[in-house]
Amino acid sequence: MKDLKILFIIGIIVIVLIVLALGVDWLKPERAEVTASSDKPYDLVTTFKGDTGTSRAFTWFTADPGAAGWLEVVKGGAAAFTGGTPLKAEAVNKVIRTDAGSRGVHKAEVAGLEPGTLYGYRVGSGAEGGWSAAAEFRTAEEGGGNVTFINVTDSQGVTSADFKLWGKTLDKAFQTFPAAQFIVHNGDLTEEPEKSAGWNQFFGNAQRWITSVPLLPVTGNHDEVDGDAASFISHFNLPDNGAKGSIAGTSYSFDYGAVHVTVLNTESNLKQQAEWLKKDLAGTDKKWRIVAMHRPAYGGNTYKKVEDWTEIFDKYQVDLVLQGHNHEYSRSYPLYGGKIVAQGKNPIDARRGTVYVVTNASGAKFNEKKEDQFYHKVHFQNNKQMFAGITVSGSTLTYQAYAVDGSKLDEFVLRH
Repeated sequence: MKDLKILFIIGIIVIVLIVLALGVDWLKPERAEVTASSDKPYDLVTTFKGDTGTSRAFTWFTADPGAAGWLEVVKGGAAAFTGGTPLKAEAVNKVIRTDAGSRGVHKAEVAGLEPGTLYGYRVGSGAEGGWSAAAEFRTAEEGGGNVTFINVTDSQGVTSADFKLWGKTLDKAFQTFPAAQFIVHNGDLTEEPEKSAGWNQFFGNAQRWITSVPLLPVTGNHDEVDGDAASFISHFNLPDNGAKGSIAGTSYSFDYGAVHVTVLNTESNLKQQAEWLKKDLAGTDKKWRIVAMHRPAYGGNTYKKVEDWTEIFDKYQVDLVLQGHNHEYSRSYPLYGGKIVAQGKNPIDARRGTVYVVTNASGAKFNEKKEDQFYHKVHFQNNKQMFAGITVSGSTLTYQAYAVDGSKLDEFVLRH
């Protein structure tokens, strides 16, 4: 009898454990459903799309692919939301399939703003609890004034520790150049573009900056793979003025003050981009012309497939080409026709010729220094994250490259 009681008690315990286990399993889909239905914005970033003095563009994700998307903007900064009446713009809402499930992609733009003016904004579904924290941005001044921007490349992380290095690099860049008006990133934002966790880490470690200061990305070989750049493009609301045949948002250009920036995609559609590049550079009246691309025409090594582009740079007097990919620091002499342009004792202080730079990497990955080439003015590997600040003031462009520890490692001046 005693044995039967023991068996009965054991049986009850087993049944209870089974029920509890099943209960946990039943709860899992419910919890996942709650998480997946969140309309709270994340991966928020601001970019340029139209006139930099009168408009601004935004992109954000939601876990709920069916969430609505709205942008609200008020004049006077983030604090103005307490009493101001916001301008409202409805986002273009799409769904993207990720490794974490379907997600909502929301892209919005506001136009008709005043140049040189501080604005506050927030984005979200419009429902209570579905808004981002209020942030703020400043439009470009009319006439431009001085222009300062930050250049980084190859954040290219895998782990959260990798992306923390990227965040620290950007923190130091803004500490060094607090007046920076935008950021140009020369590609390879993440190592594995199909993994949403990497994108979340990339944006998460930069949120304090990129919700206010526009981030303009270049397409790298880890951003477009085998002709697919869907994850990369989904995260940015970019100008649609690029080359025919290119994936929209992988080639484009914009003006900021006296600077014209042309962004090229070294991963596909090179010939048609060359034709577009001619028209783009011929059509600008800006004093300073800067190109951003990923694989270097002249870096630690050269990329022969873009030789046609360098001839166009020569013809239309491109001043500076910002590059990535090689994960080392290199800076060329001014080059024209594939040769060094020597003007006096200081060939850097020259109008004729184009300077090509690779600003090492802003993430964890570094490559061994490649062999020095004839065009190298400066070439090294310090195995430290780096960034550069470019400042244009009147007839002078000043380029300064720093390591993440704050040490200045290179500087040059171009004059018109």
